[in-house]
Amino acid sequence: MIVRIRPDKQKSESLRKMAEVTLQRLDNTDMEQYPSNTLLDYYEVIHKLIEALTLRKGIKIKGEGAHQELIEYAAKEKMIDEQARQFLQQMRDYRNRISYEGFMVPKNYVSLNKEKIQKIIRHLFDMPAS
Repeated sequence: MIVRIRPDKQKSESLRKMAEVTLQRLDNTDMEQYPSNTLLDYYEVIHKLIEALTLRKGIKIKGEGAHQELIEYAAKEKMIDEQARQFLQQMRDYRNRISYEGFMVPKNYVSLNKEKIQKIIRHLFDMPAS
């Protein structure tokens, strides 16, 4: 559910900082050895960055299906393109399966998609904070 709120620049900035901290931790992680944990971390970084952008605009998405709706909102508002939207929905699905079913991501998933993931992260970090 999309809710209009007062723009929250402070929380937005805190989410961006948390994303940076998680990325620093990822730099010290053996991604091949821990592919599921790495996927969870990358997904959380992207989620925090999108949420930071929506909070600056006075938008909060919450409730059942909020993660899916946040990705769809980001695409609708041109924060991400269609290819990124599809990829993030796949990451979200993997994240849910890891969290709720104990799914193990194939060891090469991160190495095969790392460039794409990092490109999305850079794009979100570079978006103007309006």
